[in-house]
Amino acid sequence: MGYLSQSDHEIVSNAVAEAELTTSGEIVTVLADRSDAYDDVVLVWAAALAFSAMSLFAVLPQPFMDLWDSLVGGWSHVWTTGELASMTIALGLVAFVAGWLLLSWDPLRFALTPGPVKTARAHVRAIKHFKVGAERRTHGRTGVLLYLSMREHRAEIVADQPIAEIVPPEVWGEAMADMLAEIKQGHIALGLAAGVRDVGKVLSEHFPRAEDDENELPDRLIEV
Repeated sequence: MGYLSQSDHEIVSNAVAEAELTTSGEIVTVLADRSDAYDDVVLVWAAALAFSAMSLFAVLPQPFMDLWDSLVGGWSHVWTTGELASMTIALGLVAFVAGWLLLSWDPLRFALTPGPVKTARAHVRAIKHFKVGAERRTHGRTGVLLYLSMREHRAEIVADQPIAEIVPPEVWGEAMADMLAEIKQGHIALGLAAGVRDVGKVLSEHFPRAEDDENELPDRLIEV
């Protein structure tokens, strides 16, 4: 994927290590290329294109029939019901395959994926990463995940249950705003680092670091 250099990774890792100096909370950062392949979205668009082509033929059949006659030699003939049905099906299949091939190009696929779908898929993927990498993996269940999905332009902050019970979701708004402000300028590592620092401040208020606290999760940024 290669969104970040080694020095960028160090910026994020150092920010995590510094933020955890004052809290028993554990911060995990994940940078993803995408949250989903959206094959179902491609299928819907291809089916819609096929249905549109067949509907257009049903409404305006003559131009299609004239084109076909010219392609096979210019002789017109009386179309039978079976031939009309075959033409309708053929147009639908051609349109479906064409739509599928066009949407195999990632920029078009992501451009035609509705925003709410991207948001929902990014949220689901963030939850999955959190369950694997942070949930219940700390002594006091004090893990927080910062998730950034590049293709969708979506970010998520997911917290373990004890944290979620104390810190309302809107509190993470400042961390999200600071993170996205840098990322929108193309500074991915600095954006993640800013988000980490803000999350660390919140955790320090509610879960201060104990004398015997140990670093239970890796500080490094995970790229997937």
